[in-house]
Amino acid sequence: MSLFVIKKEMVELMPKIFIKQLGTSFEYSSKENLLQLLLDDDIFVDNPCNGKGSCGKCKVRLLEGKLPELTPTEVKLLKKDEIEAGIRLACLVVPEEDITIELLQKERKHKILTTGYMPDFQFKPAISKKVLEIEKPTLDNQISFEDSLCQVLGNKKVNWQILRECEGSYGIATGIFNEDELIALEAGDTTAHLYGVAIDIGTTTVVAALIDMSSGEEIATASSINPQKKFGLDVLTRITYELENPEGSIEELQRTIVEGINELIKEVCSEAKVNKENIYEITIAANCTMMHFLLGIDATPIGKSPYAPIFVKAKNILAKDLGIKAAKGARVYCLPSVSSYIGADIVAGAYVCELHKAKENVLFIDIGTNGEIVLSKGGKLLSCSCAAGPALEGMNISSGMRAAEGAIEDVVITEKGIELKVIGEEEPVGICGSGILAVVKELLRTGIVKKDGAFIKKENLEESDYRYDLIQLNGKKREFVLRATPKQLLITQGDIRQVQLAKGAILSGFHALLKQAGIEMNELYKVMIAGQFGAHLPADSLVGTGILPEAVRDKLVYVGNSSKTGAYMALMSLKARQEMETLAGKMDYMELGASEGYEKLFSQCLIFGDKN
Repeated sequence: MSLFVIKKEMVELMPKIFIKQLGTSFEYSSKENLLQLLLDDDIFVDNPCNGKGSCGKCKVRLLEGKLPELTPTEVKLLKKDEIEAGIRLACLVVPEEDITIELLQKERKHKILTTGYMPDFQFKPAISKKVLEIEKPTLDNQISFEDSLCQVLGNKKVNWQILRECEGSYGIATGIFNEDELIALEAGDTTAHLYGVAIDIGTTTVVAALIDMSSGEEIATASSINPQKKFGLDVLTRITYELENPEGSIEELQRTIVEGINELIKEVCSEAKVNKENIYEITIAANCTMMHFLLGIDATPIGKSPYAPIFVKAKNILAKDLGIKAAKGARVYCLPSVSSYIGADIVAGAYVCELHKAKENVLFIDIGTNGEIVLSKGGKLLSCSCAAGPALEGMNISSGMRAAEGAIEDVVITEKGIELKVIGEEEPVGICGSGILAVVKELLRTGIVKKDGAFIKKENLEESDYRYDLIQLNGKKREFVLRATPKQLLITQGDIRQVQLAKGAILSGFHALLKQAGIEMNELYKVMIAGQFGAHLPADSLVGTGILPEAVRDKLVYVGNSSKTGAYMALMSLKARQEMETLAGKMDYMELGASEGYEKLFSQCLIFGDKN
């Protein structure tokens, strides 16, 4: 038998995975688990824990073929009826033959915050355009293009790459300048076309705004879920991915986010009918880990003691060096960070909220997977970061999901029943971060959950008590029935614990900063709530669960996506950019775990109810 025939038979024997909804299949040969095989083929499967077998979210249904026996973890995380229906956790099974599966999740339209408060400031971008008249050579005056251009520029030197790309633009041309440096040259008068893009890269979402730099007008906005979600939903999980996959993971993480940015740029350009070749600068605010991923720099030092990043200073880079598609010579400006866990997004927020100018005591907080807090004591800034975990974004919650269509975002419990507010007014399929806080607030208000976080015992309730039927027993475990039919949605004791841990982290950081600065609670002038998640949290939920103290209820100010606003200000004002760099250098950072008495403080802050 020839080698060709052997190889052909081997190919024909390769097993396939058939996807019911997509009507497609693909071959596989590796011994990877099912989740990794699907992700490698760009097939969406929700996997908050990045395949560690802890979240129980990567569910698929086996329709045909065989998979290995159920693992103990699957038995623990899957319900009895799910197991009977053929549902498996993709990260815990390694297929060995042809199988047909049904995906149990779908990509949904997400609710992403794109706006925010903006202070007054003067426009003066780093990028500008100027019409130039470049003398043409003649037989009598055979002046080179370079010399002619230098004369127009006041005898300044010209980068040789411009000579390679300008194609001899004699006569009327337009120079594109980065401050005083000529970075590109275009034929004719193109001064009417001067655009930039301001981008906020969050762990969960990415937002891009197309800006007319001549007027400062935001002419189009696009947003998406961060495409790095397939590597995990939080920074530490993605850092772990990089650590466990030393070959090519840095490049893979970078390529993924750059492709996502290019898609957003394409989207805003299409909406505004602008050519991407007229985008001359992109400014980016992001947390420190995301910035490392964007630049293709090793982020693993951020995830291990002493948690020192590779860089925190601002960066000014050619867009083409990152693979971002824009004009020739286009620049990417990355805002500065302070430390591993106080990134450029927080520097941007502190600057936008003018904390450095505050004469009163002002506290700024960005609530998300990490809760970053900055305290301004008469303009002197002290910051900390607390690991709130993904629960406040709907992850690590038994029925949790992102803030997308079908997510419960508000809950009210009355004697007549449970009122649910659902994003998109669809049938509820899960509960997002604002929803989980709302339901915990209601469980505390109605006494279904005690201050220590435990459910009340059902046997201690009268059957006539409206709360009786809202609690069910799963073995010895008590659960709250958020919705009984057609799809049962539960709040478990584990869900309450996740919220409790997030509350403890944020509230303890709040108190630790005040203590370090020598400020009493009543001396706070206002508390500014920033970020994607914080914008959807009413004071009742923040204070009702004890994430923030009751004493600040009337002092809350919502500032929206201050990270994107900071990127916008850096795009439109060279002065703002320089001031942000100065601000980052002056912002002090406090490591909570190393502060005296923190463990005791954290334990106290776990108790639901206000800590004064």
